[in-house]
Amino acid sequence: MWVFYFFATLLIIQAIISLRGGAHYLSYIRRETARDKQDFTPYASIIAPCRGLDQGLRENLAALFRQNYPAYEIVFVIDRADDPALAVIEELRREFQANARVASRIIFAGEATNSGQKVHNLRAGVSRTNPKSEVFVFVDSDARPNKNWLRSLIAPLADEQMGAATGYRWFIPVGGGFASRLRAVWNASIASALGERTDRNFCWGGSTAIRRETFERAKVLEAWSGAASDDFAMTRALNRAQLPIHFVPRCLTASHEDCNWRELLEFTTRQLKITRVYATHLWQIVLFSNLLFVLIFFGGITLTITRAALRLSFITPLAFILAIYILGILKAHLRFRAIKIPLAQYRAELQRDRKAHLLLWPLASALYLYNALCALLSRRINWRGITYELKSPKETGIIKSRIQNPGVRSQKG
Repeated sequence: MWVFYFFATLLIIQAIISLRGGAHYLSYIRRETARDKQDFTPYASIIAPCRGLDQGLRENLAALFRQNYPAYEIVFVIDRADDPALAVIEELRREFQANARVASRIIFAGEATNSGQKVHNLRAGVSRTNPKSEVFVFVDSDARPNKNWLRSLIAPLADEQMGAATGYRWFIPVGGGFASRLRAVWNASIASALGERTDRNFCWGGSTAIRRETFERAKVLEAWSGAASDDFAMTRALNRAQLPIHFVPRCLTASHEDCNWRELLEFTTRQLKITRVYATHLWQIVLFSNLLFVLIFFGGITLTITRAALRLSFITPLAFILAIYILGILKAHLRFRAIKIPLAQYRAELQRDRKAHLLLWPLASALYLYNALCALLSRRINWRGITYELKSPKETGIIKSRIQNPGVRSQKG
């Protein structure tokens, strides 16, 4: 019992520290969203790699054409001419061809041979940008940015010493379902890991802006050589160059998508396998912190029920478990209050999912443990129809590639 009380106390202390971090996160988002926007709008190139049909793909890509920005281009990159995303892109280009502020083009990158397909596509896209473009902006096809996303994301780069500016995703289930909501809760804890510390932030490939000059100085193309993860590789390159990464709360981007249980496990486990290869220290933290939580929290529930059944005193272990749970709910509540500021246009959808975020976080921790253990046993992932072996941050083996069925929604990036 004393062992349980000792580690339960450690969890409570950890939860209090985490709660304090949630308060800082809310404060940061309030300050950043209240700050006047800088008027820094150089010509920019949005590079949008596409593969397969994401749920809501048309709406996601249409949002790129509707940006409140003086002049920019969109470079769509596809590996194959028979990809079903091509028809969607061509239809949108015809629809918005009268918009003189936005230029667009389609590039066929071909199949990757020694890196992730997305990384391969990004390298091809960068090489074909307009020479007058001062800023590269990277976006995922499953993200749906708001109309001020591009302006907000580029604004911090007015400071020439800034390495990059980034947003992050927030899952908004379309049809609902337990698996979709659990994935949203799982992902939320990563979203709140970003904040004021520019030396601790990371780039998210679905919403990142970087000056062309900085991109070249940090040798991002070199960092992408042989890589499977574009954002981890870029983050590592910027860290080596000692360049800061600014988190832009206005660029928290909605991802409207559902998933089933298989997709949930595949997506979450893939993220931890990538993390183990590119940021081993973070994977270790996830493994041991969630192992401790699962043993104490769920073990404490079992202990409480067992002692109650044996007519022994169970009030003390129950009190510890309730304290841990309530502190977690309070942290989730602060995070939810913060998210509602930049995602105000989705207030109804967010309110619909509020209970899941407040109540399901222990299950998300158990899922993190499962993901981390899977990453311990294997480095093989499946990403948008291609199976990879993550040998190292600079070496990616392609095990199997398949052409996606046009009638099937693509797997999450």
